[in-house]
Amino acid sequence: MDNIYLFMLIAITVLAVADIVVGVSNDAINFLNSAIGSKAISLRTIMIVASLGIFIGAVFSSGMMEVARKGIFVPAQFEFSEIMLIFMAVMITDILLLDFFNTLGLPTSTTVSIVFNLLGAAVVMALIKISATDSQTFADLGTYINKEKALTIISGILLSVFIAFTVGAIVQWISRAIFTFNYEKKIKNFGILFGGVALTAITYFIFLKGLKGTPYYKELKGLLEGNEIYIILVSFVFWTLFSYIFEKITKKTVLLVVIAIGTFGLALAFSGNDLVNFIGVPMAAYHSYVAWIDGGMDTTMSMAVLDKKVPAEPLLLFIAGAIMVLTLWFSKKAKTVAETEISLSRQGDTHEKFQPNALSRAVVKGSTTLSNYFGAILPKSIKEKINKSFEKPDTIALTKDQSIDAPAFDMIRASVNLMVAGVLIAIATSMKLPLSTTYVTFMVAMGTSLADRAWGRESAVYRVAGVLNVIGGWFGTALGAFIAAGTVVFLINWNPKVMTPILLLITAFLLYRNYKSHKNKETKNIDEDSLKETGSRSVQGIIHESANNISNVIKRGNKIYSNAVNGLAKQDLKLLKKNKKQVDKLSEEVDSLRDNIFYFIKNLDETSLRASSFYINILGYLQDMTQSLDYISNVSFKHVNNNHKKLKFNQIKELKEVDGSLEVLFNNTKAAFDSRSFEQIGSILSSKEDVYGVVSEKIQKQVERTRTEESSPKNTTLYFSVLLETKDLLTATMNLLQEYHNAHDASVEPATINNTEEE
Repeated sequence: MDNIYLFMLIAITVLAVADIVVGVSNDAINFLNSAIGSKAISLRTIMIVASLGIFIGAVFSSGMMEVARKGIFVPAQFEFSEIMLIFMAVMITDILLLDFFNTLGLPTSTTVSIVFNLLGAAVVMALIKISATDSQTFADLGTYINKEKALTIISGILLSVFIAFTVGAIVQWISRAIFTFNYEKKIKNFGILFGGVALTAITYFIFLKGLKGTPYYKELKGLLEGNEIYIILVSFVFWTLFSYIFEKITKKTVLLVVIAIGTFGLALAFSGNDLVNFIGVPMAAYHSYVAWIDGGMDTTMSMAVLDKKVPAEPLLLFIAGAIMVLTLWFSKKAKTVAETEISLSRQGDTHEKFQPNALSRAVVKGSTTLSNYFGAILPKSIKEKINKSFEKPDTIALTKDQSIDAPAFDMIRASVNLMVAGVLIAIATSMKLPLSTTYVTFMVAMGTSLADRAWGRESAVYRVAGVLNVIGGWFGTALGAFIAAGTVVFLINWNPKVMTPILLLITAFLLYRNYKSHKNKETKNIDEDSLKETGSRSVQGIIHESANNISNVIKRGNKIYSNAVNGLAKQDLKLLKKNKKQVDKLSEEVDSLRDNIFYFIKNLDETSLRASSFYINILGYLQDMTQSLDYISNVSFKHVNNNHKKLKFNQIKELKEVDGSLEVLFNNTKAAFDSRSFEQIGSILSSKEDVYGVVSEKIQKQVERTRTEESSPKNTTLYFSVLLETKDLLTATMNLLQEYHNAHDASVEPATINNTEEE
């Protein structure tokens, strides 16, 4: 490894390819979610339109590359060897940070990531230089860093989050008040004007945001600058006429065109402006290396050459664009990140990805109080008119699983998302304000969701918690990038020839581990013992469909109870801890079934209403069983974890006998449900007193022991707790069997009578 810098350049190039992959996987949400969420256009068409936007934006991009060269630090203050270490550290930390967020499924900003990686690495390298000389102090750090640029970026982040959310909410509220959720009727009258306005805004965005920074902008500069008003007016007339002609010929809404062109515009802007985040550093490293070779390979030479503006090589832009398009089509993690934003903005119920926290509850309560206050001020007639605009059409109530396959929101919201995000980015660009396309598109989507009343009382705390998690992740990106890049550059500087290969191997290992982890998570099959919702609408159908759930609960409950007893016998904390997780998983699945009772009853036929009573009772008994198992598992774990005295031999022996009796009962029950031999339930119920007798006998023996020989209050409490909860578990199980027995007899009797009459 005679030329360590050539090795670094090759490594940086390889990392750049990987960085494009992980970067596009995260940023894909910016331009895909509105189209995917509305399901107005086929996924294949969306991907083709986005691919065209990405490729064109990448090929025509070059002006933004200066950010990586001189936007954050002053290159003339660093030597070649120091610059290469900075670039090496930046690429390692950037790819790991973005891949980490992709694995979590959280959207973050590639712009903030690269900027704060550069800032962190440059600051630490500057401090190393300052500490090595007596002529400089910490106060001289400002000569190495472009402080104004960093502060402008941070302020741009804060402003973009607030402004995007607010503007998105206002525009969506006005649009919904005009078109309502039954927009199909009104769109015929006002759709042409709406299409004209939306497409004009998106066109304006493409010209200002998409073309600025390209090598061709100089030729168009004189035509565009100063003529914005004329461009807007001409575009409005053109697109309004186009909307009219499109609707007349195709008989389809122009919103389809708005969504397609909006997706293209955002993809073009993302590619043209965010490409610097992926290849800006490698290209700067390449230009530094060429300058070093031309300068006689002097590692102490100043990198003032980076102050010069150097256009990007068209071939490299072409290759980068091709990699970005391929990533868009084949990245699994892009879909995971997209699911996060879509779930947070979904109009209907869904499986919420985030748990509520104290802050989200406080925000929701405060917003509700504020809403009630303003609601009291408004006249009743105005409130009724507004509420009427936000009334949703009567539809079949979908379960959470079914709602995932349905459109997350309608085409009105999708159009507003694309239009508002485009206009805000265009305005910021014209004012030369730095901002993140991720921040703008995400916060616009959240603002429109709020205005559309997608965050109702049922889901608000979950959605707000999700938004707060994502925003927290954004600031975590900045802090994490700064610290990580600074740490890595310090380690490389300690011994470049040793640390560079080690850090690259660690990077490769972490990327591979995250890839395998994500792949396993994506391909993981549903456990065959997991509980499933019933889709039947009759008692007989529910009896048969629920049999699998009963069998699985019995099987898993039997194992959980046995593990608790064995864990106590062996003082096996690891087994008891694993057992707690198993019972928690079972409880969550039962709770999930109970959460869908509303949709189950809504979709029942009027002739099958008796089925709802049966199903509700069954779920109630299942919940009683899981609560008993949960209590037994928890008290067992707590006893061993607190290092209390081990249960005595006789206590363990008696618990084993109880476990044996329960195992026979559970195995017979499982066999009856697996084979659908529900007539066997009667004989199982007849053994009820025998099993109860076993437990009662053990309780009586412990009472006698406590009076004569027991010396441990904790052991006595644990033993009684387990036995008494076992009785509750038996009661719930027997009640469930009795319910099944009665329902089965009632459903079979009419069929038997009919058959007899026919004979």
